[in-house]
Amino acid sequence: MFKIKKQINILYITSVLWNLSITGAWVAILAARGFSLVQIGIAETIFHITSLLFEIPSGVLADVLGRKKMLILSNILSIAACLIMAVTTGFAGVCISFVFNALSWNFASGSGDALAYDSLKMVGETDRYEKYTSNQTIIYRVATGVSTLCAGLALFLGYRIAYLLSVVNHAIALLFLLQLTEVEHTDEAEETADDGSPEQEAAKAGDADDGTRTRSVTGVLAEMIHCFAESLRFLKDNPKVSALMFANSLVGAFDILLLFFLQSKLRDAGLADRLLGFALFAMELGGIAGAKVILLLKKCKYAWIFSVSTLIVLLGIALEHTGIALVMVLGGFLSAAADDALQVRTDAKLQDLFASGQRSTLISIFSFVFSVVMIVLSPLAGWFFSIW
Repeated sequence: MFKIKKQINILYITSVLWNLSITGAWVAILAARGFSLVQIGIAETIFHITSLLFEIPSGVLADVLGRKKMLILSNILSIAACLIMAVTTGFAGVCISFVFNALSWNFASGSGDALAYDSLKMVGETDRYEKYTSNQTIIYRVATGVSTLCAGLALFLGYRIAYLLSVVNHAIALLFLLQLTEVEHTDEAEETADDGSPEQEAAKAGDADDGTRTRSVTGVLAEMIHCFAESLRFLKDNPKVSALMFANSLVGAFDILLLFFLQSKLRDAGLADRLLGFALFAMELGGIAGAKVILLLKKCKYAWIFSVSTLIVLLGIALEHTGIALVMVLGGFLSAAADDALQVRTDAKLQDLFASGQRSTLISIFSFVFSVVMIVLSPLAGWFFSIW
């Protein structure tokens, strides 16, 4: 029998295990191992190139083969990435690890959210999705903030032990992922033919989880091509959805770039190195506040939420230019709050619009749009923050 509470709780638990990592400060770890900033930059570039190449294909595979399978594959790839990083001594091994890590992110991207939404849809509780994505945002912010604070511990233990501990983390997460129930998504036409009863929907979930259809490689490729084509057709027929993806990505990029450059700007403003981690964690708390506040604004129109969030992010950028460390941290806090509030509302709005059969693909396209915006804006932001 399908249990929605168990399904959602497993997704929460695995999210905690995924994001709570002692190796979160990977730049510091690689630098401590003797790798130059140029090498670290090359490894990061390899990560993003891999991510761009496989972002959309991974989403298509999730729609065609199943979201649960892709989450399991993602976790296995993470274990492989951590093991390679633990045993390797050369730069080539680091680059290979980054490829596996990027693929891991790709296969997780969209799969968890799509599985959560369709699970809630199956029991007629899609109105709970905004709370779900708010909780996931809070988990991400807290976990990454704690991971940042653990940078010193990772350096103390050494990179080998640190990455092996991450392997244990992902191994535990894998045990939980195996308990998920795959939810069979249906197209709108198929849904109208169903009676919509909980018994029928539960039977679908059981069939999707227990019965594995035998497919040829050619058949899978044909399904992938069809799924991708349908996703593009959906975006073409719904230009407002495409505009929504781009606009939200633009605001999110401004926030992330601000928080990124604040790591350097706060030191320039005289903030002691020993306080930097706490300052960064304080800014992460802004995201938590935003994810909570947006749940209290259910009656507010999206246009109003978008406008106010954009203005607050721009205010955060303005406060960064004061040169006063405390005010700069406040700017980062406000920006993170506005960005996460907007992200939670946008995710919920888009999920309501997406077709179930292409849900993971469309989420991956959303992530792809964000990555492209980041690639374009990153050098411009570097120039902007360097001269102002």
